[in-house]
Order: sequence, then C-alpha cells, then structure tokens
Amino acid sequence: SILHCNNSQNKRCTADPGIFQVTIKTYLIMPSTDNNGGRGLPLVPEAVLKKRHDMDEMKAHRAAQALSNPRGNRKVFSSKTKITKVIKPEKFVSRGRSRRNHEIRYNRVLKKGMQKRASTTKETKTKEVPVVADNSEDKSTALALSEETKTVQVTTNCVGTNTVVFAVRIRDGAGMSRKVRRALGHLRLRNPHEGVFIRYNDSNAKMLHLVEPFVAYGTPSKSLVNDLIRQRGHGKVDGKRVPLTDNTIIEKALGDDTGMICVEDLVHEIYSVGDDFSKASTFLWPFRLTAPRSKFQKEKLNQKDGKREEYGDKGEEIEEYIRLML
Repeated sequence: SILHCNNSQNKRCTADPGIFQVTIKTYLIMPSTDNNGGRGLPLVPEAVLKKRHDMDEMKAHRAAQALSNPRGNRKVFSSKTKITKVIKPEKFVSRGRSRRNHEIRYNRVLKKGMQKRASTTKETKTKEVPVVADNSEDKSTALALSEETKTVQVTTNCVGTNTVVFAVRIRDGAGMSRKVRRALGHLRLRNPHEGVFIRYNDSNAKMLHLVEPFVAYGTPSKSLVNDLIRQRGHGKVDGKRVPLTDNTIIEKALGDDTGMICVEDLVHEIYSVGDDFSKASTFLWPFRLTAPRSKFQKEKLNQKDGKREEYGDKGEEIEEYIRLML
C-alpha cells in the first residue's frame, strides 16, 4: 500500500482541530519493461484481481463436484466415483413376470400363429390429409399451414404385399425373454430405435409376428426410403460404420457385384425389392433414429413407448411414425 497524501485534499476536522482527514489509495505493483529498458510498475485494478480469484475458485469447485458426482460427458469410470443405484424389489418381480409372459406368447405364436389377430385380407381406411401446392418452395411449412384437406385411402397392414417393409424397434430390453432377444438379433434390431429394411415374405412375416410387441413395421413410400438413406444412411465397410457422404463409398462396396454406383441406385433397389436387395440391405447399417418421446415426457408425463396403438403392423401409417424419428 502506498500512502498518497495531497496537501490540497488534507482537511482539518472541524470537531477536533488536531485530527486530519487523509486520502489513502491502494495499488498493486507489477514489474514490466518500459520503452527505455528499465523496470516499470503497471497497476492492475482490484476488480480484475477479484474476478480472476473468483474464476479460479469456481473451476476448483466444479472439478471437485465432477469427481464426487460424475454425470454426462464428465463421467469418470473409477471404483472411487462409482454411484450406487438402488432397484426396488417390485421392479425385479414385474420384469420377471413380463419375461415369463413374453416367452409364453412367443411359444404360442410360434406354434399356432397370430390366431384371432391374424389378418388375411388387406385393410384400408379413409384419412384426411392437407393439400400442398406443387409450386410451393418449402413444402414442410406449406404442409403445416395448409387449411385445405382431401380424403385418401390408407392401407393399415402389409397383407398381400410382396414389397419391402421398414421395421423399427420401439422398446428397450427390460422384461424381454431370451428367445425374443435372439429373434430381434436375427432381424438386426439389437438396440432401441434402430430400423432396417426387410423383404416381406412368409418367413420374415412370421419372425415379425414373434417379436411384434417390440417393433413397429409397415410399407414405406419411396420418398421415405430416400430420406432415410440420405439423412441417416451409413454403410458397412470392412466391418465399420461409415456415413454415406460420397457415392464412391457405394461404388466401391456394391459396384462390382451389383452395378450400384450412387444413392439413387441404392434407393431404387431397396424400394423395388430387386434381385440384389439382400446385398443392398446388408450393406446398409441399421438406421439409428431418435426417440419419438423425450425424457421429460417419459419420466414426468408418464408417456411410455410401446403402447398397443404403436407397435405391430401399421401398413402405410408407418410413414408418419418414422417421420417423427428422423
């Protein structure tokens, strides 16, 4: 501290003539070099020093919190920071009951089929859809703001179609039997919200019926196939998941065997279920989609995935459901 005394600022106290009022200013002296090569003494304001001290203290506090309570990307995999998770006994009982019921259903469908829920005819229903002008630039915005509607016929199942279906897994593995898990593995639906293209024949239809409470499937349109491959498409190259950012990836993987050299060829082969459909679908890595409901909706609003109106054969109505997950 430097005692700065100015005669013009010193005032004698009127109450006690022997007392002077002295102005004291505080400076922090930092060494520096001036233009002449000597050692100068620049001053740093006290507010700046206090801010630096507060920032250092806050960083140290956050580092201590990250070690004591790891979360998110700051999770530390160590035995010292391991958090104990408590699971109630009721959850074990409910999962065991669900596992047993799903195994009973699996054996029944495997032996007797879908029984009362089996459908042998194509089912359709009428639906009101908004009308969008062809010359509109942003069709998504025009679709949301459109007031005109038209009535169309929509197929609600995949019966009688020898085309491709898109199947997506909509539930996790809680309460799942081992047989159902193995069947989902054959369909390449090992994780929730993953989707694959499947040729819809008798054998694959039987497999989908076995795991129906865990998947939703239907016939996609060509525009949906195109959007899935372009927005979420990844290929399997040397056992690795590679994004389809360039047509050369498709040409190197499928060009010699199938003649497909670009995304348009891949979309056409998948939608038309051509002779090389198996190679094209195997080349495509299972699509990783987003959850249709957020964590807030599931935990706070109790809106669970896998309800009766969501899983199973949805026919052409699968279009709206997949659009929510893109």
